[in-house]
Amino acid sequence: MKTLLSAMLLGVMATSAAALTPLPEEKHINDQLLAASVGDKIRKNCPSISARMFVVWQKANDLEDYARDKGYSEEEVKAFLKDKDERKRMKRLRNAYLEENGVSKDNPDSYCALGEKEIKAKSLIGELLRAN
Repeated sequence: MKTLLSAMLLGVMATSAAALTPLPEEKHINDQLLAASVGDKIRKNCPSISARMFVVWQKANDLEDYARDKGYSEEEVKAFLKDKDERKRMKRLRNAYLEENGVSKDNPDSYCALGEKEIKAKSLIGELLRAN
């Protein structure tokens, strides 16, 4: 998770802008980071699913452009990504999503089932994954 989340926003350079939405409340950025976190957890726990790294990097670049266009500075983004409370919040959101979708640590196949469902639905999470 840490690697994908960092890759999603590092390198962002921006000019300062007035009245930016705080990063923890910026829906598009948080949705993208949550998808990366869920996808990363699925790929690490399901041997038949892997990351589509080219797509991950493409989406990371798109997210960098988005953050830059919004006016977030590299320093703001780095601070957000390194913030322990924000990491815990994203982990809670990820775990809640997994639980809501039937994933259980006691059932490793449940990660594969969710991954396959996301891939089939062509969801944001599914776009980041491939069935091997």
